[in-house]
Amino acid sequence: MRVIRLVTAVALTCGVILSSSPVSAATTLRLSSWLPPGHPIVRDMIKPWADQVAEATKGRVKIAILPKPLGKPPAHFDLAKDGVADVTYGVHGYQPGRFLLTKAVEMPFLGNSAESVSVAYWRIHEKHLAKANEHDGVTLLSVFTHGPGEIFNSKRPIKSTADLNGLKIRVGGGVVNDVAQAIGATALLKPAPKSYELMSNGVADGVFFPQESIASFKLTKLVRHATLIPNGLYNTSFFLVMNSKTFASLPKEDQDAIMSVSGENFARLAGKAWDNVDAIGLKKMKEDGVQVITASDSMVGEIKKATANIEQGWAKEVGSKGLDGNMIMKDLRAEISKIESAR
Repeated sequence: MRVIRLVTAVALTCGVILSSSPVSAATTLRLSSWLPPGHPIVRDMIKPWADQVAEATKGRVKIAILPKPLGKPPAHFDLAKDGVADVTYGVHGYQPGRFLLTKAVEMPFLGNSAESVSVAYWRIHEKHLAKANEHDGVTLLSVFTHGPGEIFNSKRPIKSTADLNGLKIRVGGGVVNDVAQAIGATALLKPAPKSYELMSNGVADGVFFPQESIASFKLTKLVRHATLIPNGLYNTSFFLVMNSKTFASLPKEDQDAIMSVSGENFARLAGKAWDNVDAIGLKKMKEDGVQVITASDSMVGEIKKATANIEQGWAKEVGSKGLDGNMIMKDLRAEISKIESAR
C-alpha cells in the first residue's frame, strides 16, 4: 500500500517552503494490469470500478493502474497474495490444478449473457464456494466471466466436431482445455495476449474466445471463420483480489465502502460491459469479412455428448472437498435463469 501525504505551503520565500502542515492522507493502492489500457477489461471494467472506489470512499482510497504489469498473466494471483501489488485481476485457469471450485462457471452451455452468468457466479460463490477458501491469502473482491466462448479459426468453417480434427487451438486453461480435447481439437494452453503471435506464426490455427476478443487482440485479419455456440461452448472464470494485509490495514469504513462497489456490483458491471463489447466485436468481425455461422442443433448435440463427462468428473472431485457439485451446478443454472428472466 502506498500512502500519499499532501502538504499545504503556508509561506514561500525564494522558492523555499517555510512551513507546512498535513492536510489529509489518501491511500493509493497499486493495481497490476497485464492487459493494454484499451482492452475492455481495463477500459470498461477496472477503470470504472476504480472510479467507484474513489467515490465510495470519498477520495480516501484510490486505485492506481500501473503502466506496466509486475509479472506475467499467470503470476497475478500471487502478486497480490505476496504483496508485490495491492490489487490484481486474472484468470483462474492460467494456473492449472490450483483452483477447482471456480470451474463451475466454466462449464458448457450456461448462457448467452456475461451479465447474467457473472452475477449468478458471485451469488453462488458466496453461497457455496467461499467456504472452501480457495482464495486464501487474498481478499476476494469479486468473480466474473467473459461472454460465451465461441470457435474461431483461419482454416475452414466448423460445422461439426469432426471439422476440428487436426486444428491447433489456443485456449486459456481450466474447463475449456478439457472441452477442446473432448471435441477433437489440439489445445494450446497460453495466456490471451499470446494469441496474435501464435496465429500469425502459424503455431495455432485458431482460438476459443468470446466474440469481443477477436477485435481486442487484433485477430480479425487472421481469423476467417467463426462458429457461434448457443449458450456458449465454455466460460472463463476471472478474479479481482486485494492483498489481505492491505485490505486489513484500511479503516473498516473504507473496507465496507470498497466491498459495496465490488462483489455483485462489480460482477454486474463487468458482465454488462462484456455483453456490450461482444456485440461490437461481432459487428467488427462481419465488417472484416469473417464468415460467421451458428452451430446447428446437430453440432450442439455432438458437443453435449462429447463433453458430458467433464461436469460429472468435476462434481466427483468437488465431492472430495465435502461439497455437492451437482447441487452447485443446479443452483448456478437456476440463478442464471432467474437473472436472465428478470432482465
